Amino acid sequence: MADRLTMQDPRKQYPAPPFPQQKQAAPGVAAKMDPKPDHGEESYQGSGKLKGRRALITGGDSGIGRAAAIAYAREGADVAISYLPSEEADAREVIALIEAEGRKALALPGDIKDESWCQQLVSKTVEAFGGLDILVINAARQQFREDISQVTTEDFDATLKTNLYALHWIAQAATPHLPPGASVITTASIQAYDPSQILLDYATTKAGIVAYTKALSKQLIEKGVRANVVAPGPFWTVLQPSGGQPDEKVENFGKDSDFGRPGQPVELAPVYVLLASQEASYINGEVFGATGSGGVA
Repeated sequence: MADRLTMQDPRKQYPAPPFPQQKQAAPGVAAKMDPKPDHGEESYQGSGKLKGRRALITGGDSGIGRAAAIAYAREGADVAISYLPSEEADAREVIALIEAEGRKALALPGDIKDESWCQQLVSKTVEAFGGLDILVINAARQQFREDISQVTTEDFDATLKTNLYALHWIAQAATPHLPPGASVITTASIQAYDPSQILLDYATTKAGIVAYTKALSKQLIEKGVRANVVAPGPFWTVLQPSGGQPDEKVENFGKDSDFGRPGQPVELAPVYVLLASQEASYINGEVFGATGSGGVA
């Protein structure tokens, strides 16, 4: 794993393409990726910024959600992660890492396309931890389709329910439990601003996440709760080789960024920590871009 504390050339800090072919069935397993993503397992060091906080992270088994979960635990928070049952192997690793920091961990396997389960995610977290201070709505579905004719109603429905409906259901269930000083963080994408032609439904949801979160932030600040968005560019997560991109694009993923490589999930962890912490006390309704190429606007 890269040394994150020593000053160095960021272009060479992590692996650059070409990468080996590695097609997986959705939703994929992070442990099978080559090179293996850095979620901060060995590289993230905490400093107590979230001591005593209670967090719920969707999609916390791998990718950006996993990086946030590890970072939050090392900053002193108890962490609940939701994930699909088929992602149990990845999730178990995260639960072990949270517990290794002496923090409470809660595993929540289930499908967030179900409204009732989204409500249970929140209630189970509140029951286990005695409250909820940080909500990270991050889980996403991304499956490329070369042409509009290939985007079926089933595709569109699954993507919108995973990426947008679940966002609403979870935020709606969580809002009554969020105390002043709490933080809501959503994960959008550069796709919200510069959509790829092969990601019609995914890009649509990511633009929706930005609008929804900005509107929500205006409601929540009235009770002292902040809501912000993180909009990543090309990050090396299992979303890509499990149908998120064509095989040839996975092999060269991140090559066109200014860094010549994709970002690693751990490189986003400090942003999620900042937005969850009291250090971000005057940050609300903002979009934090980490695109590797020049912003999101």
